[in-house]
Amino acid sequence: MATRIGIGLLGLGTVGAGVATILTSPEGRHPLIAELDLVRVAVRDLNRSRPVAIPQEKLTTDPEAVVDDPEVQVVVEVMGGIEPARTLIMRAIAAGKSVVTANKAVIARHGEEIASAAAAAGVYVLIEAAVGGGIPIIEPLKQSLGSNRINRVSGIINGTTNYILSRMADEGADYFAVLKDAQDLGYAEADPAADVEGHDAADKIAILSGLAFGGPIDRDAIPTSGISNLQSKDVDYATQLGYGVKLLAIAERIESSSDASPALPLAVRVQPTLVPKEHPLAGVHGVNNAILVEGDPVGRVMFYGPGAGSGPTASAVVADILNIAGIRQLNAAPGGLDPLLAASSWRACRLVQGGEIRQRNYVRFNTDDAPGVIGRIGSCFGDQQVSIQSIVQFDASDEGAEIVVITHEVSSGAMQKALSAITALPEVRLLASHLGCL
Repeated sequence: MATRIGIGLLGLGTVGAGVATILTSPEGRHPLIAELDLVRVAVRDLNRSRPVAIPQEKLTTDPEAVVDDPEVQVVVEVMGGIEPARTLIMRAIAAGKSVVTANKAVIARHGEEIASAAAAAGVYVLIEAAVGGGIPIIEPLKQSLGSNRINRVSGIINGTTNYILSRMADEGADYFAVLKDAQDLGYAEADPAADVEGHDAADKIAILSGLAFGGPIDRDAIPTSGISNLQSKDVDYATQLGYGVKLLAIAERIESSSDASPALPLAVRVQPTLVPKEHPLAGVHGVNNAILVEGDPVGRVMFYGPGAGSGPTASAVVADILNIAGIRQLNAAPGGLDPLLAASSWRACRLVQGGEIRQRNYVRFNTDDAPGVIGRIGSCFGDQQVSIQSIVQFDASDEGAEIVVITHEVSSGAMQKALSAITALPEVRLLASHLGCL
């Protein structure tokens, strides 16, 4: 290369340290890595011990100093959080510097703004590490699968919840006990809400939806349910019925008759979901992630691998840096995030109302162990044109009974009306669980 490329790193936590390790040990790696200089690094504490040795003169507690350094051509943001990360990304773009970020929260909420600014400034903002850790999914959606009509993207995109659910299924373990183990192992944060409540997965499916369907997604409008209220008995019942339970993020095209809007109608959601044992996603265990893309004419394509951690995520970050380095080496003209992500090429998309979402359902009722209760539950479903695939009674005793129903595909609106009628029955004590079902 004619000139070396200066890298400014915002954050030296788990991912940042992984990135710094790769950049400072180029031996045996892609030859372009040797042309990258780690110029400045922003940290919270200058005196903290770190797993990678960085010369003290390169460290600063002022992230703006990294962005503004004239020797920095590419800013790598791995701080996390929305602010000040968003402001720093916009500052770098305004200064004519390309950005690589692993920040799904910022891209999910401010991707359109960032894309417009990058296109106007003629710089790149690459985001491969924001979804799926080391799994290459962003670039394939933008490029390799760009000629397809994508109909559905679904996946396991949070390793923490997948680890917890895998342990619950394999060992019959209690949710809270496994969560503590996940925290002790570093898979879950001290405050695990972003993972277990589904917010992390919702950020990621918002990004994937925008890429797959070509338009910005309202992140805050995505219906989101996590696993914090999931009971081990539902995991056990699902196993007995031939299913596994996964926290799935799903985005799909649907036919909608609610209005005459020209915007592409999409059903996007995050929820615990029963997955048939023969489904490709059912075999994804532990902290691994998997993303299933269904399109025309490609059919089904699945991307699988480690979804988090220093190594996988740092690998994706450095791959994006190398993409930018390769473009500079070829003296190619910059063009923003990518033509498929540029605001000028986005189509209008809209999220349909929750009642329009169609899916199969798993529901569990606590009821009296009384004659005819199953028939009355079935009648309530029938009144709303909800077709039942199976209805099974578990654990009948003097204490009551557990009735588990799996429905065929039905609109969420009709399902809710049926559930309201069922919970009004005198024999039904409680709607104990309601999950999705593939």
